[in-house]
Amino acid sequence: MDITAIVTALRERLERVLSPPRGHYRPLLVGGDAVGWLDGERASRLAAFADVFHVEQRRVGFVAGLIDCAARTQALYHVARALADEGLLTAWRNERYAVAPAPGAPALFELERAAARYFGIQTFAAHVNGLVRCDDATRMWLARRSAAKAIDPGLLDNLVGGGIAAGSGIQATLVKEAWEEAGIPDAVATQAKPAGVLHICRAQPDGLQRETIFVHDLWLDADFVPVCQDGEVVEHRLLTMVQAASVATNSVGCDVVTADASLVIVDCLIRHGVIAMDLRDYAALSKLRHPTLELTPP
Repeated sequence: MDITAIVTALRERLERVLSPPRGHYRPLLVGGDAVGWLDGERASRLAAFADVFHVEQRRVGFVAGLIDCAARTQALYHVARALADEGLLTAWRNERYAVAPAPGAPALFELERAAARYFGIQTFAAHVNGLVRCDDATRMWLARRSAAKAIDPGLLDNLVGGGIAAGSGIQATLVKEAWEEAGIPDAVATQAKPAGVLHICRAQPDGLQRETIFVHDLWLDADFVPVCQDGEVVEHRLLTMVQAASVATNSVGCDVVTADASLVIVDCLIRHGVIAMDLRDYAALSKLRHPTLELTPP
């Protein structure tokens, strides 16, 4: 498959798997800030937690007594536990995301990671393209996720990637995940260069994924071999950039690359000139990196 056909296949696949959500979503409000979005079924389920939520036709809010971050966090812990017991969440992580009206703003509450998509909160992640300069072509490391992962088990992923938990930050997450997933020493991981941000908003079986990905490029020595430290990665593969693009089309054998990682790969290929501007599908593929999305209440 030549690069033109690969780019067309990438566009077709990503337009499908990253298509914006359809239907109506009710905002989860704290004061005047919409910090989450729920479909009708999930919003109706929350009405049963009358001591926590006030559910209306066009919005969901917290009851008047939950006036601070600590109170909302504690109440949501019990709600999330109940939803998990009903099988409505992915595997419990025992890790929280901070939920704020804007990046850097004080948290309005913290929420168990497994419930993030159920409530449609904005999440943040750090991903790293592990790149190697070779004589024949620039190559990229991909990692295969463990079959025990709660999200996208067994799929191929970027060399390093992880959600930014409450109390952490971009750099700390990157360094932590680089060691755990690939055995990259801290001194090397800190050399990763910020390469921009990508945005995802799509409906998933467990809710609404609304994620901002902070992308980094990390140039690794040619003799470096990743070694997973925490069991969450079971294989590493070193591919040329074109091979990585081909695999991300999900038309190569049984390999499947996560939607998130595929978008990060595409972004890397565009930035490094592998996907040229004069290709027919360049503009449409590039646009997927920064979609314009609006969620509307019923």
